[in-house]
Amino acid sequence: MNAVAEIRDLRVEVDGRALVDGVSLRVTAGKVTALVGASGSGKTTTGLALLGEYPAGARVTGQVRLPGGPAGYVPQHPGTALNPARRVGALLRDIARTRVRALPRRERRAAAHQRVLRALSLAQLPDPEAVLRRYPHQLSGGQQQRVVLAQALLLGARLVVADEPTTGQDALTKQRIVDRFAAVARQGIAVVLLSHDLDVVRALADEVLVLCDGRVVESGPVDRLWPAPRRLRTAEPPAADGPAELPAVHGPADRTGLPGAGREVLRVGGLTARHGRTTVLRTSALTLRAGECLAVVGRSGSGKTTLARCLAGLHRGHDAELLLDGAPLPRSLRDRTRAQLAAVQYVFQDARAAFDEHRPVLAQVARTAVRLRGAAQADALAEAVTTVTGLGLTERQVRRRPAQLSGGELQRAALARALLARPRVLICDEITSGLDAVTRRGILDTLAGLLRDRRGLSLVLITHDLGTAAALATRIAVLDGGEVVEEGPARRVLTSPEHPFTVSLLETSTRAT
Repeated sequence: MNAVAEIRDLRVEVDGRALVDGVSLRVTAGKVTALVGASGSGKTTTGLALLGEYPAGARVTGQVRLPGGPAGYVPQHPGTALNPARRVGALLRDIARTRVRALPRRERRAAAHQRVLRALSLAQLPDPEAVLRRYPHQLSGGQQQRVVLAQALLLGARLVVADEPTTGQDALTKQRIVDRFAAVARQGIAVVLLSHDLDVVRALADEVLVLCDGRVVESGPVDRLWPAPRRLRTAEPPAADGPAELPAVHGPADRTGLPGAGREVLRVGGLTARHGRTTVLRTSALTLRAGECLAVVGRSGSGKTTLARCLAGLHRGHDAELLLDGAPLPRSLRDRTRAQLAAVQYVFQDARAAFDEHRPVLAQVARTAVRLRGAAQADALAEAVTTVTGLGLTERQVRRRPAQLSGGELQRAALARALLARPRVLICDEITSGLDAVTRRGILDTLAGLLRDRRGLSLVLITHDLGTAAALATRIAVLDGGEVVEEGPARRVLTSPEHPFTVSLLETSTRAT
């Protein structure tokens, strides 16, 4: 079978450090080739090589050929592929117009619009007309991911490179994304899947290459390498027996006694949030008490991130009473004092986009203490080094620029930066969704340790993953369609759910394990 893309003996080196070394692969039409490995193993560098993209200053040897024609790309962090100043409809119609130029002029507009709607439908975005009117920042991470998939489908690419395409997706949506890429392959399009999710790889891939430290250490047909690639067996999380089987990571519930113990730190009155004139979120009162973790779970697009952004002052289009330690908290970030900014810190899902690519990571971490607490530069740098090393990074790593760190390393640096503000409330938005199992466990252990050791800290955890919520949460709020449909103690919600949506979410998660 003819190759759509081929890589031979690829080596990519930056500042004397090999990101990939000696990688070869052959991609054929209608087949799914999966590259798997831990964070920093070289998956993304290899995938981007198929698009002719390399890190700045990279020294590249080897051969990359794409005889099959153009390639599309679905990045792990979809915001990087979307223009924040343009509505989704304008972005997609620009691509669609290039596909209808052969039609008579009077037919092109309608034909382009139909192509856009069809691509959004294939990417499994409900209510596409509403999505077209929004800007990228008005979409959840999962919705952004599917818009980028629609872009790739519109291009008519013969090859699609999908970098963690199920990142940030709930269990109910993940299976449909797997089905969609399987359907893409059935149309004769080659798919290169970069993923740490072994369940997705097992369901979708024909061939698997396992990368470790930039080298291929194992490869072959998926049926031969399963139940799991030998090099990744220790990274795969243990299977759960059902929703009552909670992970062994113990969070704040172990030290606060009964849920609700502790002084009230943050209160949200009845909240109504809008994107333009469209109401996207309605909640009743929610509270966060000292030392506890409130996990907000739900499907992609349910309003989880909008809620988090409202709490952080990043989304002004809402009506709500926010109280921090009983005092009013301004809705907008611009109106908050330095003390209020420090008290509520946000760690974004896309850690890479949250850093300035031109400055060393350590300087950016230290800047938080200078800006929000008035610390001297030397003291801030010393505290930053102590904090990042406590989170498992080395000083040498964080003296590099963001492009030279893996996703897991950057996520830890982003967490360190927020901690330098010495916050009362830490909001973590899907911060483990794009990480391999080993790195994800490390982040969860880190968060559990922070809640255990920093008694003034409380956590709002935004996640689609019930296993992550079970690992840390004292209380869980379940969102569906922009409304809180269930809220209560974590163990009660996970073992005796009352709302039908929560039941379906738990059942789907159990089947996925």
